[in-house]
Amino acid sequence: MPNIKSSILSVKSDAKRRAKNFAAKSAVKTASRKVVDALEAGKVDEAKALLIVASKTLDQAAASRVYHKNAVARKKSRLARKINKALAE
Repeated sequence: MPNIKSSILSVKSDAKRRAKNFAAKSAVKTASRKVVDALEAGKVDEAKALLIVASKTLDQAAASRVYHKNAVARKKSRLARKINKALAE
């Protein structure tokens, strides 16, 4: 544990930031996994609805700077490509 006042405050704020980032990343992973699981189960319509939820979750993570906006765009694109591929089959 640091002795300097600013370092003590920094440790506290780092812990808060880490917890917030961890929660946001966990929410993104859960939302993305739900889309993929729905596709694997053959529920394309449900996956399309879940994609909207996942997109919103990703956008919120980008707004709070947990993810870079280009990384979010890439993740959303990959999920949409999976759904479009399932629709084509």
